Amino acid sequence: MGAEQGLKIRLGAMRLGVKIEDLLTEAVNPQTVNMDKLTTSQLLEAINAEDKTVAAAVAEEIPHIALAVDKIAAALQTDGRLIYIGAGTSGRLGVLDAAECPPTFGVEPDRIIGLIAGGDTALVKAIEGAEDEISGAVIQLQLVKLTAKDVVVGLAASGRTPYVLGGLKYANTVGACTVAISCTPNSEIGKVAKLAITPLVGPEVITGSTRMKAGTAQKLVLNMLTTATMVRLGKVYGNLMVDVKPTNAKLVERAKQIVAQATGVSCERAGEILVQAGMNPKTAIVMIKRDCSAVQASCYLAAVGGFIRRAIIDEKRMER
Repeated sequence: MGAEQGLKIRLGAMRLGVKIEDLLTEAVNPQTVNMDKLTTSQLLEAINAEDKTVAAAVAEEIPHIALAVDKIAAALQTDGRLIYIGAGTSGRLGVLDAAECPPTFGVEPDRIIGLIAGGDTALVKAIEGAEDEISGAVIQLQLVKLTAKDVVVGLAASGRTPYVLGGLKYANTVGACTVAISCTPNSEIGKVAKLAITPLVGPEVITGSTRMKAGTAQKLVLNMLTTATMVRLGKVYGNLMVDVKPTNAKLVERAKQIVAQATGVSCERAGEILVQAGMNPKTAIVMIKRDCSAVQASCYLAAVGGFIRRAIIDEKRMER
């Protein structure tokens, strides 16, 4: 970090009434103060030992994560969206999670959106000072036409990034549900958001390098948010991602495997049914399970909101 950027961060913290040295994410880790004296293997062991603590910190936040999942699932069921906002590593993690949902779960790209301070360029190159622009997220949220139906999740390891604070405050004025994910107790963004998720991973291996434990914690939380939400929306059957979009050769083979695993038929037969189902794994599974046409299978699914387990239950058995 350059002297100029360090000064900007400290000035930003001062504006918020926060001393950067008081942040948990900036504390010195007593377990790694002699890292420069270690052998390569010892260095890796020290990093690994600290990483092992992250999952436990995330586990402590499961009650809050569950509340967020329910809010996100409700929003996506009623034409709302999930929108991530963050800067630096936090922003990139949000964009990554949003980008991976369409191919994995078949959700439309405009339903889960990742916004990062500095725009798309910041995904591959640090944009100095972008995170200190308190109006940056506001402008981006306005461009995507934020509404009260949406859920905005602000990510900031330090919990005080002006870009995220500004976005969450604006989202509150619109009436959107707001969630803060940080690794600092009593964080500024946690106070602004309606729901706070705060995995306390402690000081980093390298002081202040929040791309490490804090970044890992945020990635774990994001994995939980979207995966659990998609299960709640019927996009998973058993543990199979049945709404996968077979848009390339690898995904076509994966779709065949999914249908075969869900129904017990051969991969060859699964491929034949997939073609009849318009390459829709959910439709193909119901076709096999209920021995029906693609049209009938689509109707069964539509009647129960796309949940396979409900669609394959015979109505007569339900009446008993």
